[in-house]
Amino acid sequence: MTSNGEGGEVVAKRRRKGIKELVQVALRGGCLAASATAMAVMLTATEEGVADIYGFKLTLSSNWSFSPSYQYVVGACAGTVLYSLLQLCLGVYRLVTGSPITPSRFQAWLCFTSDQLFCYLMMSAGSAGSGVTNLNKTGIRHTPLPDFCKTLSSFCNHVALSLLLVFLSFIFLASSSFFTVLVLSTP
Repeated sequence: MTSNGEGGEVVAKRRRKGIKELVQVALRGGCLAASATAMAVMLTATEEGVADIYGFKLTLSSNWSFSPSYQYVVGACAGTVLYSLLQLCLGVYRLVTGSPITPSRFQAWLCFTSDQLFCYLMMSAGSAGSGVTNLNKTGIRHTPLPDFCKTLSSFCNHVALSLLLVFLSFIFLASSSFFTVLVLSTP
């Protein structure tokens, strides 16, 4: 028994619960960082260059806003940043005050549903952006358009890094959803 009369089992249970809550807050922070960085990297993706197509010099200019898929990535990242910031602030506040991060089963279900919604949003945005990026990288096979990433390598690298961070944000959201399931499954 401890000095306040609690058994070792109760103390261990509280410690595990505290670790789970700390992990949830860390996952929210990771998601916020990954989403914000993905959005910042995508917003800075712009470049101009000159491509040589069959001896003709063609000036190429690329910007993230030229593609609806990249616009979708930026919008999804912005929404996820706001959601993650809200959840992070709530989580830190509850950790500081000592109250549970998910005080009720209803709130746990709400967090689970929201995490899943934003998780699928990030996955769909990453998938949409990956399709356009692959087309930029490989070129169009049935027409003589070349690989634009040879000429616009900085742009392609920015977009690839942004999409990597989008998928990382997806992993953070999926993990957060998993921890919410753990909260729901414990009595």
